[in-house]
Amino acid sequence: MTLRLKDELKQSKPFGSLEQEAMLSIQRTNAVLGYSAIEALKPFGVTPTQYNVLRILRGVRPAGLCREDIRSRLIAEVPDVTRLLDRMEQAGLVVRERDTLDRRLVTTRVTPKGLRLLDDLDGPVEKVHQEQLGHLNKAELRSLIALLAKARRRNDK
Repeated sequence: MTLRLKDELKQSKPFGSLEQEAMLSIQRTNAVLGYSAIEALKPFGVTPTQYNVLRILRGVRPAGLCREDIRSRLIAEVPDVTRLLDRMEQAGLVVRERDTLDRRLVTTRVTPKGLRLLDDLDGPVEKVHQEQLGHLNKAELRSLIALLAKARRRNDK
């Protein structure tokens, strides 16, 4: 039996609209699944946003990216990417290099330590994904992905 959001939240009154119920369902799902991700990353001393940055930088190796390119690729908006990168650099996970020709350009790259951490995280993160969504078949996953993409493109016609 599937637990409905109304029951899960112990809400006695109906939702104001289907859109409201859908939005609250997305937020609740994000909170539940996000907590599992946080817990999986915690023993490794990394936050979901730091993990996201490391994955982004691993994907563009060896070139690296400037701060704004990292910001634009993050899953969730972060108010201060510079501070985030400062902490990651202090932890030895990334290195930043100023361009010799244009001193305004600073490129961030993942370090060998950051790559080792990603290697260590690949298995546990995949396990969490399987635990979270492994009960859905491929067609359901594709449908979910398509519906979420459609929701994000609300202004496209």
